[in-house]
Amino acid sequence: MNAPTAAAETGTLQNTERKAEILRRLQPLLPSHALLWQAEDTTPYECDGLTAYRQRPLAVALPETEAQVAAVLKACHALGVPVVARGAGTGLSGGAMPHGQGVTLSLAKFNRIQRIDPLARTAVVQCGVRNLAISEAAAPHGLYYAPDPSSQIACTIGGNVAENSGGVHCLKYGLTLHNVLQVRGYTAEGEPVTFGGTALDAPGLDLLSLVVGSEGMLAVVTEVTVKLLPKPQLARCIMASFNDVRRAGDAVAAVIAAGIIPAGLEMMDKPMTAAAEDFVHAGYDLNAEAILLCESDGTPEEVEEEIGRMEAVLRGAGATAMSVSRDEAERLRFWSGRKNAFPASGRLSPDYMCMDSTIPRKRLADVLLAIQQMEGKYGLRCANVFHAGDGNLHPLILFDANDPDQLHRAELFGADILETSVAMGGTVTGEHGVGVEKLNSMCVQFTPEEREAMFAVKRAFDPAGGLNPGKVIPTLQRCAEYGKLVVRGGVLPHPELPRF
Repeated sequence: MNAPTAAAETGTLQNTERKAEILRRLQPLLPSHALLWQAEDTTPYECDGLTAYRQRPLAVALPETEAQVAAVLKACHALGVPVVARGAGTGLSGGAMPHGQGVTLSLAKFNRIQRIDPLARTAVVQCGVRNLAISEAAAPHGLYYAPDPSSQIACTIGGNVAENSGGVHCLKYGLTLHNVLQVRGYTAEGEPVTFGGTALDAPGLDLLSLVVGSEGMLAVVTEVTVKLLPKPQLARCIMASFNDVRRAGDAVAAVIAAGIIPAGLEMMDKPMTAAAEDFVHAGYDLNAEAILLCESDGTPEEVEEEIGRMEAVLRGAGATAMSVSRDEAERLRFWSGRKNAFPASGRLSPDYMCMDSTIPRKRLADVLLAIQQMEGKYGLRCANVFHAGDGNLHPLILFDANDPDQLHRAELFGADILETSVAMGGTVTGEHGVGVEKLNSMCVQFTPEEREAMFAVKRAFDPAGGLNPGKVIPTLQRCAEYGKLVVRGGVLPHPELPRF
């Protein structure tokens, strides 16, 4: 028997023994149907929305009560077993991808809305409640939950908290952080913990702002108290066409410079509008190089005045055509293309890799033109949709993951976009998180001292490093290896991730 074969067999034996030990500890804690370990049962959990990287966990726990969550965490902590919390699996950065030597903690059964308080304008919901379900439950009270990611029909509030998700209306109403009052959950050791509070201000340090967006590295969230807002009396949307992407980008900056904060301000380039139009027939201008969707909401008087001001600004910025929604059905039709941009792109290519960098608004056109040049450089197509109002980019790189060379070029393309965004004064992520996808780019943006400070925060919450390890913060060794590869034009995949 040669050495590699012997090592592989030893590793397989160790995995088998480790799995058996984990199952012995977890089986008394959960109903039989709530613990999965056979390959055919754990395979559906092997990735999130970033399907290029996959890894099966040793086991999947599906607790039904908070007591079971605490018990699973305590058992895994005692065994030194990594735990990755998972919601609906709609994330796009690999944040919920399992650890090959660990347990995936699925919180899908925590799907109850505990209570809605129309007077306080709050809702208390379990972490597995769908984003859109909150607004549906609050609608009879004339209220809704403002953050609206494109995946809101499926994504969960726990996942939104993990990634600090936004949506097309985040420019005016803020991200998840701005719409959450309190988060309850458990530490890596299984101890209960609460961040924030229901009062105007919470005592002590503002740890809520730290936990929102921490990608499951600091605590496991089980319950969230969110703010609810009154539904606007009226909303209308402008669809503006531009024959040049620079004019469209400049128009975004002009709207904000005019002192207007639209309810939504989104941008789509020509390839994306064509894909969306073919998918949902939203009525988009297929001759435009880029379109903007600019929404106003409020009282009828406020909307009329703001729509008029935005039309004037857009016309002055070079819009070649404009349409204003005449009724609610047409407004929703305008937005349907934007909301379905990702599935529309899925019809163009077997796979896509969605980037998530953020840049200053004035550089929107610069980065779009740079991406167009990268398409030639890497031999891959890219369709672009932006939360233009706050400079959050979502380029979708189209490729076939069955072709290793295409996957490699897609990785290089994505890294180039992220690092170009940093060079333009931006950051590598806006709302999709770092996960495993952006580890290399974190090496570019943050110094060793800054990354060590991030590790120090994690150690303060999770000294053993058991929650979602190997993600978000790259090690010094990884960044050193990445630096060497960059010189040779390479890209460094996550060391533990099989690439498909």
